Amino acid sequence: MKLSIKIFILLMLPVSLFAQSKVALKKQANIVVNAIMASDYNTVVNYTYPKVIEMSGGKQKLVQLLTAGMNQMKAGGMSIKSAAVGEPGKFYKAGSEIHCLVPQSIRVATATSSIVGNSNLLAVSRDGGKNWTFLDLNKNTIQAIPKIFPNFNKDLKIPEPKTPGF
Repeated sequence: MKLSIKIFILLMLPVSLFAQSKVALKKQANIVVNAIMASDYNTVVNYTYPKVIEMSGGKQKLVQLLTAGMNQMKAGGMSIKSAAVGEPGKFYKAGSEIHCLVPQSIRVATATSSIVGNSNLLAVSRDGGKNWTFLDLNKNTIQAIPKIFPNFNKDLKIPEPKTPGF
């Protein structure tokens, strides 16, 4: 009887750890979208994949780029009205990292309408799923994946970004 309990625990342990990793992932992805809504670009950068920060010229430079981009958007009469993340997808082992797609939806208001953009974040953990960093997947970042992630798991299929809808 005791052996069967031990076997059951050993079989269920990965399921439990997997579920905990998804909970941590979604919580951290929500921190990022809430930081975007609050214009807290320091927090956004703290959750950005380190290689992207490096390629952008460092944390301070990336915060400046994000701030300038959002200010330009506001000057054009646009503002982010809502942002949300969906349920994380399947986990993929990529070298020493775990990769996962997280759907996101952002609603941007203009002077005359509202635009909804649906895309994905690439979530990356280097510590077995406890802590996550993110990369917003657009045409430019998708093309740069081989440079950013030399061990990218090709089984993880990234869908083409969709054109925002009204």
